[in-house]
Amino acid sequence: MKIDHVLDTRGLFCPEPVMMLHGAVREANHGERLQVLATDPSTQRDILKFCQFLEHSLIASEVVNVDGQEEFHFVIEIASTS
Repeated sequence: MKIDHVLDTRGLFCPEPVMMLHGAVREANHGERLQVLATDPSTQRDILKFCQFLEHSLIASEVVNVDGQEEFHFVIEIASTS
């Protein structure tokens, strides 16, 4: 899967990952894909709601075990930058 941008929010807690996601989306273009890496379990809920509210497509979401710690990886396709 082609990824155009990566936003690493690992180690940050709510609301920081979503606040950073707002900025990253503004810098992306329509149709580009943004991967978000997170360690805060609340991102599973927050990023889904973010995408639904702003009409971006959450095209992948997975929980990955990295060195015994859960990470949450998301891929978002940008609907528009307005």
